[in-house]
Amino acid sequence: MADPNCPRCGGTGWKIVEREGLSGAARCECSASNRSEALIESAKIPPNYERASLENFAVPQDNPIARDGLGHALRQARGFAREFPVVEPPGLILIGDPGTGKTHLAVGVMKALLQKGHECVFFDYQNLLDRIRSSYDASSGTTDREAYRTALDADVLVLDDLGAHRVTEWVEDIVTSIITYRCNQRKPLIATTNLPDPEITGKVVDYTGAGGVAVYKKTLAESIGTRARSRLFEMCKVIRMPATEDYRVKHAR
Repeated sequence: MADPNCPRCGGTGWKIVEREGLSGAARCECSASNRSEALIESAKIPPNYERASLENFAVPQDNPIARDGLGHALRQARGFAREFPVVEPPGLILIGDPGTGKTHLAVGVMKALLQKGHECVFFDYQNLLDRIRSSYDASSGTTDREAYRTALDADVLVLDDLGAHRVTEWVEDIVTSIITYRCNQRKPLIATTNLPDPEITGKVVDYTGAGGVAVYKKTLAESIGTRARSRLFEMCKVIRMPATEDYRVKHAR
């Protein structure tokens, strides 16, 4: 949509340009600018992350391990955003403990894609499932079509805190259907998760039980199902976040 007050095009969206002595029409810059603003408004970025970007992702300088690990994660995220949509695989998953900056990076990539004119929609995983479940009609088998269709059809879906929901057969079916559809249609998915994956992180001990027996944290596959996990890793490049001091706390100082 053109800016009705644009001095270059007078609100038409087109401006007159001269090329080799000939006059012609070209798309005015105000149209692209307004489209980016409209895309950002409809992206549903949470207020807590409105200012998050790849440019202000803070890499600590006082901890060499965290500096190298988060610096590598930032470079991977920037590379994905820079090359998109000519990236393979077409999606991204950020794996790491809570507070390591996963959501900040995911939103940063999302904003970079929005600036390039790609439609992106942010959903908190649990909120998405709650919205779908709240309007589910067991008698007819219908559900919240708006949220569900948006999760299926958005150009780029950003799904935060994947797996953070009580596991039920219904949840597994919904998540599998969304991920499978997007994978088959090559629709990019950017996801974050706090859950370990044995092939990426190895097994992670949750606590030590009676007799010193290690109790391991629930894995991503156990939370979303093996089918969804398989499809997810088929369609997403993995960025592993390093264990570090809580990024949210440190960044707020």
